[in-house]
This record gives sequence, C-alpha cells and structure tokens, in this order.
Amino acid sequence: MEEIIVVVADASHEKYVDTILETITAAAKVRGTGIAKRTHEYVATKMREGKAVIALCGEEFAGFSYIETWGNKHYVTTSGLIVSPNYRNKGVAKHIKDMTFTLARTRWPNAKIFSLTSGSAVMKMNTHLGYMPVTFSDLTDDEAFWRGCEGCVNVDVLKRTERKYCICTGMLYDPEEHHNEPLPAELPKDIKDRLRKIDI
Repeated sequence: MEEIIVVVADASHEKYVDTILETITAAAKVRGTGIAKRTHEYVATKMREGKAVIALCGEEFAGFSYIETWGNKHYVTTSGLIVSPNYRNKGVAKHIKDMTFTLARTRWPNAKIFSLTSGSAVMKMNTHLGYMPVTFSDLTDDEAFWRGCEGCVNVDVLKRTERKYCICTGMLYDPEEHHNEPLPAELPKDIKDRLRKIDI
C-alpha cells in the first residue's frame, strides 16, 4: 500500500469534495447520528482558504477535516472529521486531528478551540490534545455557528433545551491553560508562507 499523506488542502484538492460529502453522509447514516450538512461550495472554499486538511493515499481520498473561526476569531472549531472506510483503523483520523489542531493553533494562537461531537473516538483524541468537556454556554454565542446545526437530525433536542445541551458533547481547548506546549504536528515552511499571505 502507498503511504498515506496528510496535508493542508488547497484548490487542487477540490476534485475530492463530492467524495468527501458522500463519505460524511454515509458515515452518519451508519452511525445513526446527526451531522451538520455542508455544501460543495462550503467545503471547496475551506480548501481555497487554507482551512482544511486532507489525507490521500496516492490519488485516492483517505480522510478530511476543516477548521472555521467564530466570534471575531475568538473561537475556532475543527469539524467534519471523516475517514474513508478503506483507511479506517490505521491512525488516519489522529493524524488529521493533529494537523487541524496545529493549523488552528498556528493561525489563531489566542483563540479557544472547540468541538461538538457524539463520537467516543473524537472525544478521546480531543482529550489527548488538552480539550475539556464543557457546557454549551462555554462555547461561542455566534449565531452563524449554531445555524450549522439546523441540518442535524437532533436539532430538535438543541432547540427544545434552549441550546443548553444536545446529543453531542461540547469540548474546549483554552490556550491560556496550555502555555508553551508543543504542537502535535509540524506545518512545512511553504504552508506557513502560504497561510501568511492568505491572512494578509
């Protein structure tokens, strides 16, 4: 088997968007859990903006995740983590999670990073990185973020509880509590240079 590489996505990876969306939808059906639906253009934009990570084995899609900022960049989420069925149980998810976390910490070092998840594997990875379980009131109050939950099958629970809790667990990484900790992955210099240009 060829080596699986995990890189910050760019416009050249847009050809994988439909496969990514299909894989996310299929995984949600199998698990019977909710998922915030994203459009083709939304995911493609994340790639162009340097806010996505993709795993590839040769030319074959292996996994994906993206990041997004909320509340004037005071909060960042790492979202949409998915691994193709052909590449599960090979450590791909952890490599992607480490890379999206590094990407978020590099671009917005003072932002709090949070995650909403119903998956035990993601909770375990988050805990390893220093996330703590929190109430939803500790997360962003940016309405644009919460609108993303509208496509989830469990959104009625969120609304019924006035956004106090849902099926997902809220987890938060506060950089104030993790001074001088090393990042779990390294971004190549050319990626760092590219991201600086994007952020100008």
